[in-house]
Amino acid sequence: MLDHIDYFIFGIMPYIALTVLIVGSIARYERDPFTWKSSSSQLLRKKQLFWGSVMFHAGIITVFGGHLVGLFTPVAVLDALSIPYAAKQWMAVLLGGTAGIVALIGASLLIHRRVTEPRIWATTSFADIGILVLIWLQLLIGLGTITLTLQHMDGSEMVRFMTWSQSVVLLKLNAWAMVVDVHWLYKAHIFLGLLITLLFPFTRLVHMVSGFAAPFRYLLRPGYQIVRSRRQTARAKSDSSGLKPAE
Repeated sequence: MLDHIDYFIFGIMPYIALTVLIVGSIARYERDPFTWKSSSSQLLRKKQLFWGSVMFHAGIITVFGGHLVGLFTPVAVLDALSIPYAAKQWMAVLLGGTAGIVALIGASLLIHRRVTEPRIWATTSFADIGILVLIWLQLLIGLGTITLTLQHMDGSEMVRFMTWSQSVVLLKLNAWAMVVDVHWLYKAHIFLGLLITLLFPFTRLVHMVSGFAAPFRYLLRPGYQIVRSRRQTARAKSDSSGLKPAE
């Protein structure tokens, strides 16, 4: 039974999450573009927003970027550059740990502000508070895995997670077997990450990709926007109606 659960979470769920992320985000952007926003609550209460938002965004962007680089850099590249596994582990612990703490404090401030201010709470949806709590929990578990990482500074666990991540992208269906016997904290961390990815298109997190989606939509637009002066617009109207435009 446990093998079936592991196979689903680490072998099948990544593909479900990625498919929903891509298809769901595109569908929402095309069908409900006016919901594609962060829905700022600054007008309702500025207190705690600045520090909470700055700390959360700075920390989470650093953590996310570190995970992308750390998990998807081929092991052969590390070997070719003669980067010791222990050095990479210490970098992940020090930089990732610091960024994780900063993001956790920021998320805590944002959650506290949202649940203690009646006006903000009245406009808060289940998805708003739910995704924020999931991210808070994910950050907490991620910081908890640091104690496990310190016990494997030889890089053995790190290589396993790198190989699993890259194998999933390369569509290797037996990738799940690489992480089946890791510590339960690692498993919880991966599961929550996949769950957040799965829920991404249905929450305010979609505003993260606005800076990437807008240029592509502009480049792929069906036609060009025609800009006319006021005189040209009046002349075009007169030509269609047969009347002489006023000078």
